[in-house]
This record gives sequence, structure tokens and C-alpha cells, in this order.
Amino acid sequence: MTRIYTLKRRAEQQAATRHRIVEAAVELHSSVGPALTTFSMVAERAGVQRHTLYAHFPDERSLYLACSGLAMERDPLPDAEAWRAIEDGRERRRVGLLAVYGWYERNAQLAACVLRDAEHHPLTREISEMRFGPYMTAYGDVLGAKLTTEQRALLHLALSFFTWRTLVREHGMKPDAAVEALVHAIDGAK
Repeated sequence: MTRIYTLKRRAEQQAATRHRIVEAAVELHSSVGPALTTFSMVAERAGVQRHTLYAHFPDERSLYLACSGLAMERDPLPDAEAWRAIEDGRERRRVGLLAVYGWYERNAQLAACVLRDAEHHPLTREISEMRFGPYMTAYGDVLGAKLTTEQRALLHLALSFFTWRTLVREHGMKPDAAVEALVHAIDGAK
């Protein structure tokens, strides 16, 4: 009996250590960004030795996958399929953009660091494309149905985190006012 209990307790401790490491990586990716986060920084923040970190995550890619997985598990990007049922295209775009902008608001610090680093850091780009790419493709398909090439380009602009940040964070627009202006621009471009 003691052996089984000891093994179970050890497994629980290992899982807790792994979780602490991933939490530390999420915090660092949200503050300094993935490109500047080192294993030493993660180990220090998690309160573990580097060899312990490497025992759980042998390379940056495995740590990035766990980190991005935890972030997406906590607050998944909106599911575009829910918007397909909205018949009116303008309303569908309004509802969809508001949902995406809500996600941006809740995840602004992490998204800003990750998307900034994705421009020049190959591993961050790879993981970002893997995590965000399918969602953005679905958003383009669902919200861009029956739009012209010009309208789809404006929709792409509207879906950008940087557009949200410019309109809402930098210029103080309310999210619904920003979305309304963008939907008006998309629908007005024929």
C-alpha cells in the first residue's frame, strides 16, 4: 500500500511542478515576450532548478506548446461556427468582431507580446500560426461569406489585433463603436 501511495504522491508533485513551470512561462511571455524568455528565467520564476525544467520540457518548443495550450485552455478564441446561424451578414460580422475584440481585451498583454515576437522569432511564429491560424481562417470564411475581394481585405484588417489595439486602446473607442465603424466600412466597400 505504501508504494502505491508514494508513487501517486510523486506523480501529483511532478504534475504540480510542471504546472508551476508552465504558469511561469505564461507570465513571462505576457511580460517580456516569448523571444526574450529564457529557460533560466522560467526556472527562477517557477522556483525550480534548470535540470528540473529540462526534465519536464526538453526544448523551447515543448515549453511553448504547453504555455500556449494553457493560455488557450483558460480562454479559448471564439468559435466561428456559432456565427453561421446568423443570416444577416452585417449582424454576423458585428457579433463575430465583438467576440474577437472581447478576447483581445481579455488577453491583450499576452497577445501583444506574442504577436510582436512572431514577426521576428521563428518558433513564436510557428506556434502562433498553429494556435491562431485555424481560427483566423474560420473567421475569414464565416464572416467573409459573399464579400468582395476589397471587403474581405477590410475584414482581414478588422480582425487584426493591431487594429483593435489602435482603435480601442490607443484612441479610446468603445469596442462596439469600433466594430460598428469597421462593419460600416466593410459593407460600404463594393
